[in-house]
Amino acid sequence: MKIIFALLALAAVADSAIAATPPQNAGAAKQAAPAATSAAKPTDAMPSGHAPAKAAADLGDVKVSKATGPNARTVAEVVTKRNELKDKAVVVRGKVVKFNPNILKMNWIHLRDGTGSEADNTNDILVTTNDSANVGDVVTVKGVVHIDKDLGMGYSYKVLIEEAKLQK
Repeated sequence: MKIIFALLALAAVADSAIAATPPQNAGAAKQAAPAATSAAKPTDAMPSGHAPAKAAADLGDVKVSKATGPNARTVAEVVTKRNELKDKAVVVRGKVVKFNPNILKMNWIHLRDGTGSEADNTNDILVTTNDSANVGDVVTVKGVVHIDKDLGMGYSYKVLIEEAKLQK
């Protein structure tokens, strides 16, 4: 039962996570988690009692000023300097473009601030938190950079900010 729940929960995150960061072994990911790449919507498979994922918003050109302070970084800086920022606290200000609540006991937020490039996946950062936000909110997050996070079943992330606290 726990394995099925974990697979369903991961499927809700997979839609944007796979697009943002391809698995290290893409062939294995397709075999291990075909639902994540099928036409079915991940939120259709969520058990009752779970809030549905709030779809990514088409927010056009996102332009958000950089957070202030000694640990302030842009989205692109966190992604491109991930190795030197590993296990360090950062502060990032951005617009919530996707929000997936209560998956693996945390909320998953995609932030963009207008920096980086979609072509090389440096324009979006995944944040895990216990706090809530709405798509379109501009928030400041403070959390710890983790790299090469592997949740199994082909769901791996080259960089994310975890244990984050949000300020609106």
